[in-house]
Amino acid sequence: MAESSVDIIFIRELRIETVIGIYDWERQIKQAVCIDLEMGTDIRKAAASDGIEDTLNYKAVAKRLLQFVGDSQFFLVETLGERIAELVMTEFEVPWLRLTLSKPGAVRGSREVGIIIERGERV
Repeated sequence: MAESSVDIIFIRELRIETVIGIYDWERQIKQAVCIDLEMGTDIRKAAASDGIEDTLNYKAVAKRLLQFVGDSQFFLVETLGERIAELVMTEFEVPWLRLTLSKPGAVRGSREVGIIIERGERV
């Protein structure tokens, strides 16, 4: 039986200002969204070489998300979340991810609301 392992590289509480929402007033301003992202990968090659070129570079992922989300203008958190997942999986060759995307303060009395999506296969 083959050995199975999943390593996870994560980004927590990445806050990005973007246009998001369905109401007219929301289309006129930027609001903060918060991203928690877990990305499945195999870190053994990077651990052996100690080289950034052999790992999933979380700084490059975060920089790309800052640009993409900051420039986006989606109505729904669901749409933004799906596009983030597609981008990360495609551009960074991530086979599995779990994304939590929230809008802090979107509902009175709640700290934040949002979605959690999991895409791909744990390898």
